Amino acid sequence: MLMIIFSCMNIKRRKARVVHVGPVAIGGNHPISVQSMTNTDTRDVGATLAQIVELEKAGCEIIRLGIPDMDAAEKFGEIKGRTKAPLIADIHFDYKLALKVIEKGVDGLRINPGNIGEKKRVQKVVEAAGKNNLSIRIGVNAGSLEKDLEGKYKENISETMRISALKHIRILEEMDFYDIKISLKASNVLETIEAYQLLAKDVDYPFHIGISESGTLYSGTIKSSVGLGILLAQGIGDTIRVSLTSNPVDEVKAGFEILKALGLRKKGINIISCPTCSRQEIDVISLASEVEKRLSHIKKPVDIAVMGCVVNGPGESKRADIGVAGGKNLGVIYKKGKIIKKVKLETRQQQEKLIEDLQREINKTSENS
Repeated sequence: MLMIIFSCMNIKRRKARVVHVGPVAIGGNHPISVQSMTNTDTRDVGATLAQIVELEKAGCEIIRLGIPDMDAAEKFGEIKGRTKAPLIADIHFDYKLALKVIEKGVDGLRINPGNIGEKKRVQKVVEAAGKNNLSIRIGVNAGSLEKDLEGKYKENISETMRISALKHIRILEEMDFYDIKISLKASNVLETIEAYQLLAKDVDYPFHIGISESGTLYSGTIKSSVGLGILLAQGIGDTIRVSLTSNPVDEVKAGFEILKALGLRKKGINIISCPTCSRQEIDVISLASEVEKRLSHIKKPVDIAVMGCVVNGPGESKRADIGVAGGKNLGVIYKKGKIIKKVKLETRQQQEKLIEDLQREINKTSENS
């Protein structure tokens, strides 16, 4: 039975050994990293590089590329030569693709040792990875489990994923390779949570966590937030991907928001805004959306409140670093609950000025910090 027990006040990370993807350390007490995967054709070097740049701008710390054939593996070398972003190659079935991307300078591999052929082929990949100080992620997915295991444990997908992961781990350990991280993903949130909980009792390798095929931007973010939030609150998870049927940049944004909500990462703005009610006398929805959009480039951690009531707003959000609140034809900017500026809000232009003044105050705070 799935048990969810944790303390919201003090998240104690599971002890995991440390591996690296390029300069990014995963496991131990290192920050939980956020990653994504390009959805361009890797053989299209220009499009793939353009998406990597966008992901980097969003803060993505590790980027995975699919390598479906040897042409993609060759083009990977050109991509790697034109970016400093840590890149992982996603390899299935053909061990030669893994050897080629290692030759081209890849920072890490995502494979299933069991699906790239006989033992001597796996040995070649492991030896090449070891010589180049690369880590390997064993990626177990509920949608592609081994047929013999699926039949044996079909009533318990979580246990099946655990057994599959241990099987692949033993293959690498028998070859004296231990720079391993593991993922156990399913589209079912509870099955995913349970699989990680089970395997956490067996190994100390770092975990890459995520909900597989979670859905579109709206539903997928919710499912991922629930699943990842529970695992992270239990101290499980060393690197994350929010898998969405959307622009990969949205995955990065959602990932950082999940980590910020749990106090596990502090990066960029954190919007605190009221849900709106009949008392509001300004368009809080558009104001909050515009503030978030205009200030999304800020990397410094800052809590920004957007409230629809100049009476209760500052008090309700007094723990925010800075904020705005609006009443009838009036907006105020305040810091730590104290009003520092008043602005008329009778026109769209005046609302723009309120946001500009807010940004100016944030910039002052950044300069003085």
